[in-house]
Amino acid sequence: MGRTIAELVSSLLGLWLLLCSWGCPGSAEPRAPPDKIAIIGAGIGGTSAAYYLRQKFGNDVKIDLFERGEVGGRLATMTVEGQEYEAGGSVIHPLNLHMKRFVKDLGLSAVKVSGGLMGVYDGEKLVFEESPWFIVNMIKLVWYYGFQFLRMHMWVEDVLDKFMRIYRYQSHDYAFSSVEKLLHALGGDDLLGMLNRTLLETLEKAGFSEKFLNEIVTPVMRVNYGQNMSIGSFVGAVSLAGAESGLWSVEGGNKLVCSGLLQASRGNLISGSVMYIEEKTRTKQTGNPTKMYEVVYQAGSETHSDFYDIVLVATPLNRKMSNITFLNFDPPIKEFHQYYQHIVTTLVKGQLNTTMFTSRALDKFDLTAVLTTDNPDLFINSIGIVSPVREKDNPEPSIDGTHVWKIFSQDTLTKEQILKLFLSYDYAVKNPWLAYPQYKPTEKCPSIILHDRLYYLNGMEYAASAMEMSAIAAHNAALLAYHRWNGHTDMIDQEGLYEKLKTEL
Repeated sequence: MGRTIAELVSSLLGLWLLLCSWGCPGSAEPRAPPDKIAIIGAGIGGTSAAYYLRQKFGNDVKIDLFERGEVGGRLATMTVEGQEYEAGGSVIHPLNLHMKRFVKDLGLSAVKVSGGLMGVYDGEKLVFEESPWFIVNMIKLVWYYGFQFLRMHMWVEDVLDKFMRIYRYQSHDYAFSSVEKLLHALGGDDLLGMLNRTLLETLEKAGFSEKFLNEIVTPVMRVNYGQNMSIGSFVGAVSLAGAESGLWSVEGGNKLVCSGLLQASRGNLISGSVMYIEEKTRTKQTGNPTKMYEVVYQAGSETHSDFYDIVLVATPLNRKMSNITFLNFDPPIKEFHQYYQHIVTTLVKGQLNTTMFTSRALDKFDLTAVLTTDNPDLFINSIGIVSPVREKDNPEPSIDGTHVWKIFSQDTLTKEQILKLFLSYDYAVKNPWLAYPQYKPTEKCPSIILHDRLYYLNGMEYAASAMEMSAIAAHNAALLAYHRWNGHTDMIDQEGLYEKLKTEL
């Protein structure tokens, strides 16, 4: 009898192992990787995607990156008198773990952003000025605003604590098919709801005073996003996090991360502008008809095309920025009507006219940056001293008060406006650009999955625009493309991950 039971158990075990070898995800033969992947855009999003796609799909897949401008996209520099200055994304938060990893993996160097002293100008006077003494700043903040600055710090930290969960989720290869599902998995309805409320509504409801919002919070929104308190709560929190200490940048320019990722991914850069994407049926070497995407692009005066198994769009689907047409998709791929904020970056080397801000003379003016309140009469968002992207190019300390200043403004500065800001100047170089979305509460972000194997990274910008957000979006899209290619549905859109992964420790 005992032997019969043992034989039965042995038989059942063998049957279970046989069934598992047929149907268990862990032992199933993985699908062959795609032959070719196209990435449209070689900014931080596109190059990060190439880096993570290479890690997931292996060495055999060919990865093409299309870029009509310079590698780095909006991580651009401006060259003046042989020295480069950041024109786009300038600073990186100490908790931006993707950017920290890239710098380490690529052998780049991080440079701490020098603090300096900041003031806030309301069009008539400086309503707040930092002191070189920490204790004096604390006394000023408490005297003017009570302990609201501390409450604000705690609010931002709470948002960041929830959002930081994304790094654990991605380290375990979990992916999300929409921005909303990603945010909900990180912080539930509270974090997701921040997309649908303005920063003003959220902070007024939390009891922050009008004076504090106008003089401290609004200037931060203007320098980081060129907008005011009507932006969404989530991007507002990201903006406030960018005003904290410990910020850094990449020695030689942040765009070096993009060129480094392109090289590390062994991606093939194609200099050209993508015009059309169309799904077509092709016969591969196996002889089977396969759905693929034809990418039609213009390089110089010539038009070319190629076919891809997977396509990632890593550029804003905005007619002024990419102008890509999706042909013959059923159902059709909807157009996005997200407008981007027009910002002008102006570099001026000169002596600041300090009397515009205060009665103090130039040699008594120790502020290195001036932010502004939301005053329609003001023609600048901010002005601050900048250094070249290479430390060795840093000039000697100025004797006559001449510095290179970076000015953010909504419109191109006139010569009269520059002369109002400066007693004298050697040069003024401008760079107008569409910097980031015009933020307002949104009911729904653009889809990440545009079609079966066609993905869109820049929908994440609807939540917040930052270098790290683009890297997070790229890693998510790479994981999503990999899992959908291999049928790993259990790795997509999982709720309760925070508790699940805590129990695995």
